[in-house]
Amino acid sequence: MRDFDKAIDFLTADLTVLDGVGEKLADRLKDLIGGRKVLDLLFHRPHRWADRSRVDRFDLTETDEIQTVVGIVQNVSSGGRGSKLQKIRLADDSGFLTLVFFNSNAGYLQKQFPVGRAVAVSGLVEDFHGQRQITHPDYVEDAAHIARIPLVEPIYPLTAGITNRRLHGLIMQVLSHDLVFDEWLEPSLLTSRKWTDMRAALTTLHNPEKLDEDQIALALERLAYDEALARAITFRLQRLATSKLPAPSLQSQSDLIEKFERVLPFALTNAQRRSMDDIERDLARDTPMQRMLQGDVGSGKTTVAAYACAYAVTSQVQVAVMAPTEVLARQLHKSISEMVAPLGMSTACLTGGIKAADKRETLEKAARGELDIVCGTHALFQDGVAFDQLGLVIIDEQHRFGVNDRARLAQKGVSPHLLIMSATPIPRSLAMTVHGDVDLSILDEKPAGRQPVETRTLPASRLDDVISAVGRAISRGEQVFWVCPRVEDDEDGSSAIARHAMLDDIYEQKVGLVHGRLPSAAKEDALEKFRTGETSVLVATTVIEVGVDVPGATIMVIEGAERFGLAQLHQLRGRVGRGTEKSYCLLVYTPPLGVTAKTRLDTLRKSEDGFYIAEVDFKLRGPGDILGLAQSGMPDFRFLDLTRHQGLLATSQKDATIRLKTPDTPLSSAETALLQLLGPPEGAASRI
Repeated sequence: MRDFDKAIDFLTADLTVLDGVGEKLADRLKDLIGGRKVLDLLFHRPHRWADRSRVDRFDLTETDEIQTVVGIVQNVSSGGRGSKLQKIRLADDSGFLTLVFFNSNAGYLQKQFPVGRAVAVSGLVEDFHGQRQITHPDYVEDAAHIARIPLVEPIYPLTAGITNRRLHGLIMQVLSHDLVFDEWLEPSLLTSRKWTDMRAALTTLHNPEKLDEDQIALALERLAYDEALARAITFRLQRLATSKLPAPSLQSQSDLIEKFERVLPFALTNAQRRSMDDIERDLARDTPMQRMLQGDVGSGKTTVAAYACAYAVTSQVQVAVMAPTEVLARQLHKSISEMVAPLGMSTACLTGGIKAADKRETLEKAARGELDIVCGTHALFQDGVAFDQLGLVIIDEQHRFGVNDRARLAQKGVSPHLLIMSATPIPRSLAMTVHGDVDLSILDEKPAGRQPVETRTLPASRLDDVISAVGRAISRGEQVFWVCPRVEDDEDGSSAIARHAMLDDIYEQKVGLVHGRLPSAAKEDALEKFRTGETSVLVATTVIEVGVDVPGATIMVIEGAERFGLAQLHQLRGRVGRGTEKSYCLLVYTPPLGVTAKTRLDTLRKSEDGFYIAEVDFKLRGPGDILGLAQSGMPDFRFLDLTRHQGLLATSQKDATIRLKTPDTPLSSAETALLQLLGPPEGAASRI
């Protein structure tokens, strides 16, 4: 077996192959590093590096810096009877330095620090009443063994029960193996970028000889490009594989767009027209459409989706539209039906909450081809659901579905076309990285007549003013969302349950309540009463963040606004301003605000541009959480830092295209193996 193959086998083995790693530790490491393979440990990136180079004299040490010093033990003392404090006084020719320990075994310290012994210690030097001290030093060695203290120590993200020293020791155990990697990058690229080979780059990260920021940056850049290229090749393979599948070529009526526009009570935006053209071209091909329709809140995605439905139906195929919740499924069904029913198209809604007889009738009609469009939740991809000729699948808020959900629905037809919708803008600079295996249509305009939402920030001390303003709006017949940061268990009365009880007493009109702990039927009932105007105020948590459409709502109150992410605040604000009346978003915060929270609220107050807001959010929060960890489906990059390595992404896309010209282009053994190591997790190319 070649050395490279041996390295691959070792790196893809379970962590328990390492000395000192049993099942318990492997599970704990899995939670920290994202997997149980040896490669997950090797690719666990340090977030900073500590300079532990030796300082020759105590008087040359700098406070609030990690330093390594050598001194002679003068004495060991305790803080007195009952004290948990132990002190060791070290001396050198320039003065003294005190080591401080809390809750340590006095006998053990006496043995470790015998008077007269020369010891090397490393840790954070502090100033305590003019005296130098190190509390709980990171390293203590005999002076003769100072080489055991690393000159530069990588500092890693950690979890409870795992110390940095232990983690680094395990990574060094991995590096001690003969890891040979076949080079897969062009020599000219390595030379022009001043990159080392992969093994050397990993060694620079985990065991640098000195703290050289330029060398560490180059090592990270090399590994980031490996990751970007592996991802780009994986996506390209996905696209090429999809391009080989047969799909129905849909040719609609030439005058469909004119008929469709006559049904609409508003004019289409240029962005909607461009997206419709994109969809028409894709549907006319005999390979499956793989397109994402991305648009800010209120940009008219449902209208474009309805046109895609109409186009498919007039081409003699059926359409399945899937939403993550019953509320959104029913709302999509209602909105799409209003646009396609006048064109003579039949629709139905299939959710878990419908009556058995209605469900049976819907299933039978869908199987016979008597229903053109079926909207629903995950109920759509259950085994009992069949279509006569499913030609188009539309998925709304796709990040809430798993890869298998999307695949199971697509299997209801023969390579149906796929349109995915997302109301969560991301920076354009990230589009190719996140949406690597789909084409992208962006709705970056608001429909004509859509009222801008005036956003104001108010401290919690002005809550009475907010309550009065809401009361005046209610008296004018307007409706109000009131969002709280949590369901219950708060100290300031800002939980949804507490606020609902308070507001229900204040306002004569009934106040509704909806949150994630309510049964589905109760949530549906509360939303329906608000939608129909039976209630004027809806107190809610973020369950109303996406998709709830109530044109009569003119005020969005968000309590504890400083606790929400910027993208989430923008989504919540998008629930108002959907009618013709002037609308407001009131961000109620508890001072004092930190710098980041202040930037978030100021950004929201000044802008309604979701893509600009996403760029600011990206800079504030970083790529790992730009869409929210639970929602984004965004990859957890090992080395790529999207705030610094965006240029590498474009280069990797070009390189992947050159390498894979056709679906049958063979990959080298090195490329295949490195894709296994560095590529996105299985299914990530489909988890947009």
